[in-house]
Amino acid sequence: MIDLCGIERTFQVGGQLVHALRRIDLQISAGAYLSVMGPSGSGKTTLLNVLGLLDRPDRGSYRFGGRETTDLSEEQRARVRRDQLGFVFQAFHLIPRLSAAENVELPLVLAGISPRERRERVAQILAAVGLGERAQHRPDQLSGGERQRVAIARATILQPRLLMADEPTGNLDRASGGEVIKTLETLNLQGLTLVIVTHDLALGARAPRRIRMDDGAIVADRGESA
Repeated sequence: MIDLCGIERTFQVGGQLVHALRRIDLQISAGAYLSVMGPSGSGKTTLLNVLGLLDRPDRGSYRFGGRETTDLSEEQRARVRRDQLGFVFQAFHLIPRLSAAENVELPLVLAGISPRERRERVAQILAAVGLGERAQHRPDQLSGGERQRVAIARATILQPRLLMADEPTGNLDRASGGEVIKTLETLNLQGLTLVIVTHDLALGARAPRRIRMDDGAIVADRGESA
């Protein structure tokens, strides 16, 4: 499903040229579950941003579902992000004034889904992540783990092909983090391709395939399909 070939990304920081990604070659099959680990500054988040079409590489090829993405217009990239990609971040990024249901519903509103279908789909997905009875609570009325599960529901409400999670348990205690990981892994078992970026070695080790990065390069690729 994903094929990166010779991907490079550089940034100008002050007077220095920083090589965030160095000739990345990476293939990810549909339904895979992999973690990306490495020290701060190793290129993990830059790689995730390239996979999520949030950033363009300077060189190389990125094919998603057989389609070359590096030459897509911004409008085309936004359409792929909306229809096929989901994102979960450490900081949740929920809208404070909206309820859990309204936060989850937002992508459906932007996609032009009818109100009746929106209500049905939101109720179904909140029940699936164990938050059916918390649908009308605002983020400040939810625990950290509940907020992250709302974020996961929002990220997957449009049934993306790929879900990317950047430090999804970074702001959570162990029990809440465990609930979030269980939710993500259940989605993967249902066929969703899952990529998790993490500093947490125990979390990273749960993935069948484990990638380690250092200084912008992939230095280890272990497990399934490695």
